[in-house]
Amino acid sequence: MAAAITDYVKFLGDARIAVDSLNCDQNTRDQMETERKRLERELEAARKAMTDQISQTTRKRRDEITAGYDKEIAKGQESLRKARQSREKARNKGMKERIADETSELREHNRELKLQLKTLFQQNRVPAYCSSTLYYALYSPRGIRELGILLCTVVFCFLALPCLIYFLIPNRQSWYLAGVYFADVILFGGIYIAISNRTKVRYQGVLKQGRLIRNTIRANEKKIRVIIHSIQKDGNEDIYNLEKYDDEISRIENELSQIAGRKKEALNTFETVTKNIISDEIADRHQEKIRSLEQKKAETQLALKELDARIREENIHIMDTFGPYLGKEFLQAERLNELSRLIQDGSASNLTEAMEMYRGQGEK
Repeated sequence: MAAAITDYVKFLGDARIAVDSLNCDQNTRDQMETERKRLERELEAARKAMTDQISQTTRKRRDEITAGYDKEIAKGQESLRKARQSREKARNKGMKERIADETSELREHNRELKLQLKTLFQQNRVPAYCSSTLYYALYSPRGIRELGILLCTVVFCFLALPCLIYFLIPNRQSWYLAGVYFADVILFGGIYIAISNRTKVRYQGVLKQGRLIRNTIRANEKKIRVIIHSIQKDGNEDIYNLEKYDDEISRIENELSQIAGRKKEALNTFETVTKNIISDEIADRHQEKIRSLEQKKAETQLALKELDARIREENIHIMDTFGPYLGKEFLQAERLNELSRLIQDGSASNLTEAMEMYRGQGEK
């Protein structure tokens, strides 16, 4: 049960002291809370700076290790490429020499046949163009190549050329096309027959001999192509003496394999050992500042905890001791001073009268 108040001025003075103490502690708490938040931000920034430095440093060192090995690997791959190119050149050179050796008799035979054909035509005074492939394709075609030449010539002379001429004629009419075709047939047909009468009929025997010689040349060329194809498809490369190139390629490939293995081992060592050492060294440099901030933060939190307990007790004391008489409305320093003045100057004889007078003053 609350005791009766005998000295209102002292009661109000005690209330004023209690309220001032509470306000002072609350202000102190606000300052300490601000300080705690500042320390927390600094601690978080210090930890982040340490983490970022560890991350950046380890990434840089890992990249340097990778770049160093990749540079050596690139050099090895370039050496391997050059070694393979040298081997391929040596193989191609050997293959060309083999082709030249195995086809030499056929090529020599063809040279003799061509000379024989030229001599035959000269001795019989046959025009030189009669020995050309185009002539034989037009007047005595044999084989796919000559038949193709004949077909292309016919298409050009009797289809493409007349159409081209027709489309170049301004204000053309459909009957022009018939005229163009008629002129084309007369022109090229006449030329074809004239050359035939002048050469094919007159030198028929010589042309037949030339045909036989050309057939032999063509047969030899086919044999040469077969030999070349057979050599190119031959998988046996022992005859080209490529052992030194194969040894060099094997040596480079082995070196590349060793470098790749050492790179993997170096990166594994870095991840399992070196990275931890670097992280510990960086952490040690930051640890003093972090521990200092952690200690200050812990001290501030402990002080806040103690201050909160004191504020809680002060609130309870004020509410238990002064709250029942004054209420929350008058538990303020300036109002407590005013109530004390009203009682001291005799305007009010007790707390109730003083509070009513204070309210009355506020209404005026």
